Amino acid sequence: MASSRKLRQSPKATKRIAVALSGGLDSVVLLDTVCRSQTQGKAPAVEIFAFHIHHGLQKLADDWLLFCEKLAKKYRIHFDFRLLHLGVQGSIGNIEGRARKGRYEALADLCEEHGVTDLLLAHHQNDQAETVLLQLLRGSGIAGLSGMPDMRDLKSQNTHITLWRPLLNQSRAELESYAKAHRLKWIEDPSNQDDVFKRNAIRKQIIPKLEKLQSEAVANLARSAGLMGESQILLDRLAQIDGKPIYQKESLDVRQLKSLAKRDLPAANNVLRYWLKSNGLGMPSQERLNAWWQDLSTVKSDAQLEWLHDGKTIRFWRNQLQVPTAQDIDAGGWIFKPVASRSKNPGVSAAWITEAQKKGLIHAKKRSGAEKMQIKPNAPRRTLKNLFQEGDVPPWQRHAPLLYIGEDLIAVAGVGVSYPHLIYSGARVWPEWLQTLS
Repeated sequence: MASSRKLRQSPKATKRIAVALSGGLDSVVLLDTVCRSQTQGKAPAVEIFAFHIHHGLQKLADDWLLFCEKLAKKYRIHFDFRLLHLGVQGSIGNIEGRARKGRYEALADLCEEHGVTDLLLAHHQNDQAETVLLQLLRGSGIAGLSGMPDMRDLKSQNTHITLWRPLLNQSRAELESYAKAHRLKWIEDPSNQDDVFKRNAIRKQIIPKLEKLQSEAVANLARSAGLMGESQILLDRLAQIDGKPIYQKESLDVRQLKSLAKRDLPAANNVLRYWLKSNGLGMPSQERLNAWWQDLSTVKSDAQLEWLHDGKTIRFWRNQLQVPTAQDIDAGGWIFKPVASRSKNPGVSAAWITEAQKKGLIHAKKRSGAEKMQIKPNAPRRTLKNLFQEGDVPPWQRHAPLLYIGEDLIAVAGVGVSYPHLIYSGARVWPEWLQTLS
């Protein structure tokens, strides 16, 4: 991703918000309403940003970027952008999915860079109705038919970002009326006229026919999505209750899950779906869910099994399901957390760490296979292989990053800290591996 053109930020601003600006009717209307609320004193003063995502999939994309930048200058707000490198490989659905995923990742990145805590998107009532119809065609359950929530958290490494959709109760006709009344200008994406995309076909062919049958079809579909969303909240609460003996720290107990399935398969499916959602994964099709249950009914407890789902790998090991996070030394780093002076917990000498940092002696390494470490008092040094086995560390997590100070192995992610290097008094810190979110 590439960036950007920026204005100087105000050091006095207490809150920063951003509008995702495509240049289309919806986002232009949203930006105008946000900026007007500030100039007319109808909302608490905030610092406003406009973020544009350049997908590089249309010939006119450069012109859209310039349009959005000029619009931000007109409103005298901050502007920044990201360029996605999506390529054209794969099916249309693949490109749509990758563009959507890349767009949210880029927006989260922009929010984090500029300290933005609230991101506003311009999805409206018609978008919601189209989403419900798309999900119906896919045979989705309640989660899919809930459509888009009016607010949710947006994943980020260091910043808590809330994503808002303030126009979900407004129809496209109402947005067009507002835009004409305020003489707003916007751009039209020619791809929105291409019926090869299912959403466009629904928008141009299905929605108009439904509105002829019932004038409030769009509003009613959107209202149904809201009711489904309320039902999903209740299902999530039920999953938390049913899943108490099943959910572990970072895994799912398959024996307990199978026991629940024998008594109540819908409840077990609900628990499994909630666990997937908690791990940031999409809902599986019914066919895929059935195939998983078939695998779990025949797999032996000492076997290893893996499923590829929604771009991630779900692994079965020792009667546990996990969605492992790769501990890549290129995607994380060691941090040193201070240990309270009154604490009885041990740590590594803070002075030693500070001196080692000054001399550049601290570094992370990958396993070579011959390392040994002592992690308990009155215990011999053991190979990392033995320590991983004793700690029930799954095989795919045994390529953990190692922390060295000079030639000394100090800590291993997921295993522990070298006991001979620990102290129990004085200024001390605890080494901890921090994985960067991808």
